Amino acid sequence: MTTDREILQLFKEGGREEAFRLLVQSYKERLYWHVRRMVLDHDDADDCLQNTFLKAWRSLPGFRGDSGLYTWLYRIATNETLTFLSKQQTRGDQTVLAAAERLPSDAWFDGDALQEALHRSIAKLPPKQKAVFNLRYFEEMPYEKIAEVLDTSQGALKASYHHAYEKIKAWMKEEMDAKY
Repeated sequence: MTTDREILQLFKEGGREEAFRLLVQSYKERLYWHVRRMVLDHDDADDCLQNTFLKAWRSLPGFRGDSGLYTWLYRIATNETLTFLSKQQTRGDQTVLAAAERLPSDAWFDGDALQEALHRSIAKLPPKQKAVFNLRYFEEMPYEKIAEVLDTSQGALKASYHHAYEKIKAWMKEEMDAKY
C-alpha cells in the first residue's frame, strides 16, 4: 500500500492523475462506509463520496499538510455528508429514516434486530451528533482526531458523544421493549 507521503510526493512531482488514483484507492472504502453509516442509502453515499473526491481533487494542490491526508479527507467527507443531510432536513426529506426502515432488505446489511435498532436510532440523531457518534463508535477515532475532522473542541465532542449515546440507548430500549 502506498503511503500518504508517497502520494503527496508523486502529486508534487507531476504525477497528479496517478497520485489521485492512489489516493482514491487507499481511502474510498473507509470513506464510503463512513458516509454510508450517516446517510444509510448506497446511492446517496456514492453521491457524497463522489463529491468528496471531486473537492479533494480541486483542493489537493493547496493541501499544506497541517493534518494528515486521512484527517483531511475525513473532514471533506464529513462536511459533504453534513451538507447533504442538512439539505434533506431543510426540504423535510425523511430519506435517512426511510433508509433505516429498509435496512433488513438491504443486500449489504447482514445485522440482527439489535443492529437494526441501533442504525434506526442513529438515523434519528441530528447530523453533527450522528457524525460524532459514528466517528467515535464505528471508526474508533480518538477525540483528538475527531476534533480535527469537525474543527471543534474535544470537550464539545465528548459532550456531544455522551448525549448521542444516551439518546440511542433510550430509543433502542424503547424499540426493543416494544418488540419483546
